[in-house]
Amino acid sequence: MTFRRGEVVCFLGLNEETVMKFTDALIQEDLEAVRGCPKVDLHNHFVLGGSRKFLRDYSGKDIQPIKKPIHSIDEMHTWNSVNLGGNYETAEGRRVLIRAAFSQAKEDGVTILEIGEDVWGLGEFFHGNIEELVTAFETAHREIAPEIELRLQIGLSRHCGIAYLEDCLSHFWGCKAFYSIDLYGDELAQPIENFRSIYRRAKSEGLRLKAHVGEWGTADDVRRAVDCLELDEVQHGIAAAEDPSVIRFLTDNHIRLNITPSSNYLLGRVEDLKKHPIAGLYRSGIDVTINSDDVLIFDSDVSKEYLRLYKCGCLNAEELDDIRKNGLKAL
Repeated sequence: MTFRRGEVVCFLGLNEETVMKFTDALIQEDLEAVRGCPKVDLHNHFVLGGSRKFLRDYSGKDIQPIKKPIHSIDEMHTWNSVNLGGNYETAEGRRVLIRAAFSQAKEDGVTILEIGEDVWGLGEFFHGNIEELVTAFETAHREIAPEIELRLQIGLSRHCGIAYLEDCLSHFWGCKAFYSIDLYGDELAQPIENFRSIYRRAKSEGLRLKAHVGEWGTADDVRRAVDCLELDEVQHGIAAAEDPSVIRFLTDNHIRLNITPSSNYLLGRVEDLKKHPIAGLYRSGIDVTINSDDVLIFDSDVSKEYLRLYKCGCLNAEELDDIRKNGLKAL
């Protein structure tokens, strides 16, 4: 079941007993206990966000994550080619990846999952039929993890021309199953201003507005994207830590940052997890969440992300629990 913007959702398990279990699980470094506590994953690219075990059972191939920081996005694409290649570039393969994403979220104790297809995938894997696309996600949701709240997302790549994206999006507009829209890819591919008309339409459709920015760019890029596209949330946004005025801007405008710590570290964006800017951003009053990004490549399920941040001393158990609880209350 999908939830539209503005709906009130009640969550079970957020009592003092659950809170104590989560902080104790971190202190005891008990990963399985951390997984047993509810949490969100609002930044998950399902193609690389699925369960390693699920895909091993399906294909017989064990997909190995990277172990040390890589030096470019090209290296990430090479990893993708070696480990996934064309094995899932079919309609059936796409559905397998969707099911793997729900399996991963269930294993990880995720109770709110935000995932979705890139607009180009509609024609590539779902015969240009928006109902077929939605049904693929909702069927996997119902059959594997109906207890999870699914927030279905429309994905856009910065590399694509605006006219092409607008043509693809014509099939998505008016479909009430979608909760949000997200822009990702190379932050330098084209100016953020080029996407203003798309985001104005998305806002009129009642979608929550998100974009990847400030992963590789600057603090000013974060501010400009929020202003230009009227964003509700930023995927990454860690560059904001470089400018106190941008931190104040995000705080004053209640802009949430959906951060993926291991991804930032393994892509060389931060020196080490102990120095990850999430701590300073959180302590400055910005609403942050902790998410997976690409589990298959970064070995970054949400529970591991919480435990890694605790073990390296970036954030303490109480701070991490506050982040967890705030995420569960987030629209």
